[in-house]
Amino acid sequence: MVMLRNNGLTLVLLLFFAATIIGQWIAGWHVQVEDAHRHGEQALSLIAYSFSPEFLSSVFENWESEFLQMSAYVVLTAFLIQRGSAESKDPDGPPRDADLDLQASKPGAPKILRWGPIWRALYAQSLGLALASLFLASFVVHWTQSARVAAQDAVAHGEKPLTTIAYLGDPQLWFESFQNWQSEFLSTAVLVLLSIFLRQRESPESKAVAAPHNQTGE
Repeated sequence: MVMLRNNGLTLVLLLFFAATIIGQWIAGWHVQVEDAHRHGEQALSLIAYSFSPEFLSSVFENWESEFLQMSAYVVLTAFLIQRGSAESKDPDGPPRDADLDLQASKPGAPKILRWGPIWRALYAQSLGLALASLFLASFVVHWTQSARVAAQDAVAHGEKPLTTIAYLGDPQLWFESFQNWQSEFLSTAVLVLLSIFLRQRESPESKAVAAPHNQTGE
């Protein structure tokens, strides 16, 4: 029970993730089967569809936008302020991470901080770097799998398919990316602004219910 209490947020989010990606997988397979029947082609099995470029492209297209949004948000909130927002640091507050050399010796501080200045510098940026790396990895998978889908479609229409590198300049790839990226940045901006005036009781993403609108930070 203690494990469930201490990890409940992660576990519930992972359950939601599992349920929704299974839903996408099964629904996408049915769409593929119906499309194959309309064109008099052999439909893929459910397992084969799992490794198809159509499925992989759609999955990583979404992951790419999520990791872009999170990496940008983590990095931008280190430098930029929105006064009154629960999602912003307080511009009048003291620096939280000043003098890491001294803070590295505090009880409970991550051991990596004591490995030297290079490791401290890397660890101090590790969250943004990790999220940016996940974005780049997801973008590469989306790009290469979307290129395979486009090549298959070109062959089916008797056209010459683009190479994977040439597909980087194709409008379809950027249409797929931008349609997700714009929604991520919009939703984040809306959260930043709404948290100035609205509250969610006991949520760390919200200010206290009775906090004044101009209070910045949780």
